[in-house]
Amino acid sequence: MTIVVQKFGGTSVADTSKIKNVAKRAIAEQKNGHGVVIVVSAMGHTTDLLVKQARELCAEPDEREMDMLLSTGEGVSIALLAIAIKAAGADAVSFNAMQIGIMTEDVHAKARIKEIKTKKLEQALAAGKIIVVAGFQGVTDDGEITTLGRGGSDTSAVALAAALGADRCDIYTDVDGVYTTDPRIVPNASKLDMVSYDEMLELAHAGAGVLHPRSVEIAKHYGVPMRVRSSFKEDLGTLITGVEKMEIHKAVTGVATDLSQSRVVVMNVPDKPGNAAKLFGELAGQGVSVDMIIQSYGDKNETNDIAFTVSSSDAAKTGEIVGKIFKDFEISDNVAKVSIIGAGMIDRPGIAAMMFDALAQQGINILMISTSEIKISCLVDKVEAQKALKALHKAFELESDVIAEVKGDLPPV
Repeated sequence: MTIVVQKFGGTSVADTSKIKNVAKRAIAEQKNGHGVVIVVSAMGHTTDLLVKQARELCAEPDEREMDMLLSTGEGVSIALLAIAIKAAGADAVSFNAMQIGIMTEDVHAKARIKEIKTKKLEQALAAGKIIVVAGFQGVTDDGEITTLGRGGSDTSAVALAAALGADRCDIYTDVDGVYTTDPRIVPNASKLDMVSYDEMLELAHAGAGVLHPRSVEIAKHYGVPMRVRSSFKEDLGTLITGVEKMEIHKAVTGVATDLSQSRVVVMNVPDKPGNAAKLFGELAGQGVSVDMIIQSYGDKNETNDIAFTVSSSDAAKTGEIVGKIFKDFEISDNVAKVSIIGAGMIDRPGIAAMMFDALAQQGINILMISTSEIKISCLVDKVEAQKALKALHKAFELESDVIAEVKGDLPPV
């Protein structure tokens, strides 16, 4: 039996009419001869509401209790969806993470999956049931409830697909695929029929909000084909697969911007071995991920300035860590990262020059630069982010003749 895993986000199960729509999609997939496993998020803005209520009681709630609280949202969704599927004439069963055994690290708020026990799932599929699983959550070896952090339901879905050897994992959302950039900013952005794991991973890390990087990492590692599809349209969306199955026609596949960046500049660092290692070792030890790094050398006083970027959510913690090691530093959140991504960039000269020229023509100053084989990122002033995105999208000829219909507010600048 072939297996398809379907993931539906909060907007897709926001009310009972939308839950009925999800039930119809699941039943239709089963009628096509597939075993169906559905992963769902909490309804609508349930998680945001629960976080708000917790923070009204305590500014920094205990992480264990927050996991207990937030895991309840998916419990409501799975039960309602199973009821809807049964009411529509098919058989279904709902499971939370503890019931089937989605085993995670003993870490709260951002646990990683270690193992998924598939016995119950395989038995239910063999019995012809549509399985509905709570996304975003897991359980430790000693029975503690954990959550997987941002994008956790995507991660749950792909991990389940890998564990079950599913033919594919469909991620249903309120957009109908992956676009060359955010169509709320560039209305004539092109929808991509296919994108490689590596490109999608870079797009996700660079700020494209369609998929969380962890889900793409798992899909790539286990070779799980993914599709990003609309919950409200009959469309195949965008296939995410290995680059060896693709024909690459353009150097650049997409452009993304990340507004949740903070720049840290540590000044007058003595030019001696070990200082950078101590700084970044302390940050790593405290769970702070560093993105872009640049070091400048001042030959007169034998000191360096080290600049790097972190997620804005880690800025306060970063300041505390840096302050214990160096006295002279500053942190700014008035920055944004803009990136171009494309598997076709490998061994193709002139791409960086085109990017820098496009920004220069718009009078946009580049603060920092980082590169990989298939990505070039520039740090710019946050107020220039959308202008930079539009300029790069046009420079690399990624426009479509079709205006995208995408819901949602523009990200704040």
